[in-house]
Amino acid sequence: MSETVDTPASPFVSTEWLAANLGAPDLVVVDASWHMPNSGRSGAKEYLERHIPGAVHFDIDTIADHSTPLPHMLPDAHAFAVAVGALGIGDGLRIVVYDSVGLFSAPRVWWTFRAFGARDVKILDGGLPKWLAEERPVEDGPVRRLPATFNPRFDHSLVADIERVDQALKSGSAQVLDARQDTRFRGEAPEPREGLPSGHMPGSFNLPHGRLVKDGRLVSPEEIRTVVEASGLDLSRPVITSCGSGVSAAILWVALELIGKTPLALYDGSWTEWGASGKEIAVG
Repeated sequence: MSETVDTPASPFVSTEWLAANLGAPDLVVVDASWHMPNSGRSGAKEYLERHIPGAVHFDIDTIADHSTPLPHMLPDAHAFAVAVGALGIGDGLRIVVYDSVGLFSAPRVWWTFRAFGARDVKILDGGLPKWLAEERPVEDGPVRRLPATFNPRFDHSLVADIERVDQALKSGSAQVLDARQDTRFRGEAPEPREGLPSGHMPGSFNLPHGRLVKDGRLVSPEEIRTVVEASGLDLSRPVITSCGSGVSAAILWVALELIGKTPLALYDGSWTEWGASGKEIAVG
């Protein structure tokens, strides 16, 4: 994927680039590691055990809207600004986000920073696994940067709520692309969240995010286009990305952006909200 890293328009930077720029005063590295609730893993715990030198940890379950039972929904702009400012992330900094899987939760945090107006935010290509495979340095324990001021410029249009998604599906104004495993989408496998039915939004399309990621890295733009077209999605029409809880939907976002199809919005509540809402569910 060398043609899609280390360029101004790319969402990715390479491990070589980060190693060369690590320690620059205008650069902040963000460990965005998060794992599914049934995985038995903790991104916060793993961060304390091992992270890229100087990295701070962004916990999507902590920097979230706690007024809703839905998991890791975006906080309001003020709460976001306070939280990232406390991490030492302020205006004018270059931000590089990575995760411990390679490419899983980092796109969600990348998208979140962009939604709140960060102008220069990138994803580390290959994440921590590639960094470790190249025997680059790591450290343990917490990192505390000096507090900073982040002035949010929240773009509400990038975030779809349930009514916007419902209306898009009914009117055909936008397509919904679901990143969940195909067996969950078809209603054949249970959801990881207890009590939540499986199935899908009527009229939505399915593209399991695992088909876009190989060895912790996004596949080539050519492969992305092939997989997207095989899903039935019409690339000439608007797209809203979705998944189980708004995390892997951001992987679809990055992939679509790389082939010149920036999505219209991401459905923050995703299937966790829709499946519990009483709205129509399709199977098969």
